[in-house]
Amino acid sequence: MDGIDTNKNRENPFKHNWFISAIWLLVVCYVLYTFNAMDLSWGRINEGFGHASNLLGRMIPPNFSRWSLLLSGLIESLEIAVISSICGIFISLFLGLFAARNMMPSWISSPVRAVIALCRTFHPVIIAILFVKSVGFGALAGILTLIVASIGFIAKLFAEAIEEISLKQVEAIRATGAGFTSIILFSVMPQVFARFIGFSTYQLDSNLRNSTMVGIVGAGGLGGTLFSAFQRFDYDFVAAILIIIIALIMFGEFLSNIVRRIFR
Repeated sequence: MDGIDTNKNRENPFKHNWFISAIWLLVVCYVLYTFNAMDLSWGRINEGFGHASNLLGRMIPPNFSRWSLLLSGLIESLEIAVISSICGIFISLFLGLFAARNMMPSWISSPVRAVIALCRTFHPVIIAILFVKSVGFGALAGILTLIVASIGFIAKLFAEAIEEISLKQVEAIRATGAGFTSIILFSVMPQVFARFIGFSTYQLDSNLRNSTMVGIVGAGGLGGTLFSAFQRFDYDFVAAILIIIIALIMFGEFLSNIVRRIFR
């Protein structure tokens, strides 16, 4: 028995998986096909870098002479982001609770989840176009757009957070004879409050970015000013707008960090 080579009886733990290799081969072939189908080549990329350098040269130095126009667009973007975030977070608080399957029966949670999924289906620009066609140009269309976007994000995550809570605290509060509102306030919310604050601050930061984007299709904010500057080939003013947008996003990130430290 000692002279028998037992290595032949051992199964190779690193044996080749032909199925996985075939999948990777298909992925590589598809990527190569898409490069060819979309006419992507190094020549086009190199030519694009040349146009980009020319554009960058026309953007420097930035032109802040129309600071009043920049300020008005910045204020409107801030107003759109703050109002839509407050309204979206407030609505999401209830929709997320109604969508939690461990707190609500299926005949309530399923339709609410369908509404949340519908809010998350389309990109904010598409939703902004629909609202611009419905309520006209301006900040109202942007606010409604970002409210829908906020519901699609926060309500879903809030519902999932509620579904992950410990039901022992819920049963303990219920055993005291407390009503549904007391159960939510004293057993559910304490377990998910910190996560809800994190979701809310992230959505505010996201709405600050999106408030400048939806303006491109006429939903108010700096985006409309940016689009008009591009149409006029006013690239030095475009650079000034982009700098203001960067400053706005950095302010949102700074505010989010402060809120997270407070409620940590």
